[in-house]
Amino acid sequence: MKYPKQIKGGMRFIPYWPLFLLPVVFLLVAVVYLSAESARIAVLVFLCVFAAFSLVWMVIWRSRLMHELAGLFRLFDSAQDEQFRRFPIPYALIDSEGAYFWKNEAYKELPSSENEAGTLVGSYPQLAGLLGAEGDVETDLELDGRLYRVQLIRLEDKEHLSSVIFLDETELSQARQTIREQRPVIAQISVDNYDEAIASTETVRRPLLSALIERRITKYFLTNGGIVNKQDKDKFTVFMNAKCLDRVREDRFSVLEDVKSINIGNEVGATISIGVGELGEDLDANSQFAVTALDLCLGRGGDQAIIKGPEGFTFFGGKVEHNDKSTKVKARTMAHALRKIINTKERVLVMGHKIPDADALGAAAGFYRIGKALGKEVRIVTESDTSSIAYMLEKLREEPDYGDDAFVSCEQALELLSPSTMVVLVDLNSSPRSECPELLERSRSTVIVDHHRQGGATLQGAVLSYIEPYASSASELVTELIQYISDDLRPTPTEADALYAGIIVDTDSFLTKTGVRTFEAAAYLRRCGADMARVRKLFRDGMDDFKAKADTVSSVEIFEESFAIGRCMAEDVENPTVVGAQAANELLDVRGIKASFVFTPYDGQIYISARSIDEVNVQLVMERLGGGGHLSVAGAQLVCTLEEAISLTKETIKQMLEEGAI
Repeated sequence: MKYPKQIKGGMRFIPYWPLFLLPVVFLLVAVVYLSAESARIAVLVFLCVFAAFSLVWMVIWRSRLMHELAGLFRLFDSAQDEQFRRFPIPYALIDSEGAYFWKNEAYKELPSSENEAGTLVGSYPQLAGLLGAEGDVETDLELDGRLYRVQLIRLEDKEHLSSVIFLDETELSQARQTIREQRPVIAQISVDNYDEAIASTETVRRPLLSALIERRITKYFLTNGGIVNKQDKDKFTVFMNAKCLDRVREDRFSVLEDVKSINIGNEVGATISIGVGELGEDLDANSQFAVTALDLCLGRGGDQAIIKGPEGFTFFGGKVEHNDKSTKVKARTMAHALRKIINTKERVLVMGHKIPDADALGAAAGFYRIGKALGKEVRIVTESDTSSIAYMLEKLREEPDYGDDAFVSCEQALELLSPSTMVVLVDLNSSPRSECPELLERSRSTVIVDHHRQGGATLQGAVLSYIEPYASSASELVTELIQYISDDLRPTPTEADALYAGIIVDTDSFLTKTGVRTFEAAAYLRRCGADMARVRKLFRDGMDDFKAKADTVSSVEIFEESFAIGRCMAEDVENPTVVGAQAANELLDVRGIKASFVFTPYDGQIYISARSIDEVNVQLVMERLGGGGHLSVAGAQLVCTLEEAISLTKETIKQMLEEGAI
C-alpha cells in the first residue's frame, strides 16, 4: 500500500482556511485604520497576530493532517491485509508468467500438484489456458470431488498482476442437479394395435393378455420411479421426474420390447407407442409436448418412443417394419374427407419433392385425375424434368387432358395461389425439400399424402394429413383414394402406368415394403390398363448410367463387416442421385450386407442413399444426419466434402451400434 506524500482533492484546502480569511481581515483593518486614529496600533497588532496565527496553523495542522491520514491508511492497509489473509474464499495474486505474488490462508489449503513450485500452472495444470487468454476469464475446475469456479481478473492499476479466485460451487451444483432431477415429466402411452391383438387371442385368454400388457407397462415405470395412471383399455399416462426419465432414456425404453414379447397364443403381437414431454414451462406445456410426441409416434408407425422438449425430438425404437393394415376403413374415410375439401375449392396444385422420382410423379398424376374428375382446375408443380421421369412426363403431356399448362413452375404456381386453391403435397411430409416451400407457407389449405415416417420437421397445419408408414409408396395410397373418391373415377392407362411405376420404384419391383394392399393396388392398376412392357421401358438405363452404376458398385468398401459404403462419382450422367440410389439397391444383393450407403456429390451437396432389407433401420441412421425416409429406404443431404460425409456416417453407425439403436 502506497501512502500519500501530499494531500490531494478538497482536503488539501483544510490547513489553509486562515489564509482565505486574511484578505477580509486586511480590508477590515484598513477601514478601521483610516477611520479611527486611536485604534491604528491595535488593529496593526491584530493583523500581525492573525497573520502569525495563520502561518502557525498552516504548518502545524498540515503536518498533523498528513500524520493522521498516514495512520488511517496504515490502519486500512492492515485491515485489508488481515481481511484478505483470513478471507474464506481462496484468493491469490500472480504475475504475467503465472508466478505467485501473494496467497491468502484459504488458498494455501487448496489441494494442488506442485509440479513447478510457485506457479499457477505448476499447481493446477488444467488452468494453463487461463494465462494465455486476454481480459478477465473463468473456468470450472474439479479438485478432490469438489467443483470450483476459477476466475482470473486482470488488475488495471497493478501492471502485470492478476488476481485468481476459487469459488466453491459444489453445493450450488448439487442443488442445481437436484432441481433438474425433480423437474416434472409427463408421458402418454398408447397400445398401437390393442383391438387386433385381443381379437387374435382366444376368448378365455383375452383378459390375461390385457392384464399382462398393463402389468409390463406399470412395473417398468414404477421400478424407475414413475406413477402410472390407466386412462382407458389401451391408454396410459405416466407421471415422473427428470431423474426417472434419465434412467428410462439410458435403458432406451426397453418396455417396448417387453410388451412386444408377450405371447400367450395371440397371433398379433402387441406394440406400444410412448410420447414424453419434458422441459416445458409448466405441467400443461409438458402435457402438450407428450401428446405431440405420441401423435408423431403413431404417424411413424408406432412401436417406438419419442421425447419432445423445446429443442426438438429424440427418437427411440422403431427398428422394425410396421405391420401392414388389412383394413381399408381409414382409406375410405380419408377419400370421403378429401372429396369434401376439393369440392369447396376451385383449383388444386399438386407437387412432390425436389428431384422428383417415379413415385412422386405417379402420385401427382393420380391426384390430377381426382381433381379433373371432380371438375376442378388442376396443375402439377415441377421445377425439373430429371432423366428418371422424363419419359413418363412426355407420355403424360401427350394425354388429351394434359394441356400445355398442366405442368407449372414454382413461380407460376405462386401466381395461381388464392384462398380457393388447395395445395396437395405427395411423397413428402415436410416443407424444406418440396418443389416450392414458399407455396406451402402461403397456402391456407394443404393436404399431405405420404408413406414416409414423420420426423420433427413434419409440415404443421394441414387440413388433411394421410401419412401411412406401412404403405409401400405414395402411389399406393393415391391408388386406394381413387377407388373411394367416386365409383366412376378411373385413371387413364398412362396415369395407371405412372402409378404402377411409382409402386415399382419404391418397392424395388415388389421386393421390399410390399403388403397385401400393395398387390391389390397393383391389380387395380392392371385392370385400369397399366402395361408391364411400357412400365419396364421407364427403368431402362442409358449406357453412361449403367457404367456409372458399375463403377459405384466396384468402389464399395465394407464397414463393420456388414455395411457397404459406396461412392457414386457420376459426373457425366444427367441424374447421378438416381444412379446412386440404384447402386445402393443392388448392393443389398450381396450376401452378408445388412445395409448400403452410397454417397453422391451433386449440386454442391453430398446426397446419401441408404438401403436395407430387414435387419437395419436406415431411417434412424439418416435422421441423425438430418435426413429421413423409410425403415428400409432413406436418405440425407449434407453440405460438406465427400470424405467428411463418409466419416460422419461411419461415426454415426458406430455410435448407434454401441448404443444398440440399430
